[in-house]
Amino acid sequence: QVQLVESGGGLVQAGGSLRLSCAASGRTISERTMGWFRQAPGKERDFVAAMSWRSDRTYYADSVKGRFTISRDNAKNTVYLQMNSLKHEDTAVYYCAARRVDYGGVRYESTWYDYWGQGTQVTVSS
Repeated sequence: QVQLVESGGGLVQAGGSLRLSCAASGRTISERTMGWFRQAPGKERDFVAAMSWRSDRTYYADSVKGRFTISRDNAKNTVYLQMNSLKHEDTAVYYCAARRVDYGGVRYESTWYDYWGQGTQVTVSS
């Protein structure tokens, strides 16, 4: 089992930046595809970013490409999401997710991920 705990959310003005952290415990994340998703009130949980288990490929939703960066520190068992140039429409609860160890590719569907954190609220004021 992998336990994930997100932190770093908060209230920020449009144009500002935040860095979210996702600390894992229980098992290592070093061989897992890791992802970030977000869910706004009344909407579905949407893909934001993902990093392959080799850490050699990153993937982003079109809406955040060029503004958000996913990274990982396997020594700290932590994944990050650096969010720059934030917009009001980025307001949501952000969730960290981990895939089981399968040495496979990356998918964007939330159902493909096996472990989830509790989420952290990001609010961008316009």
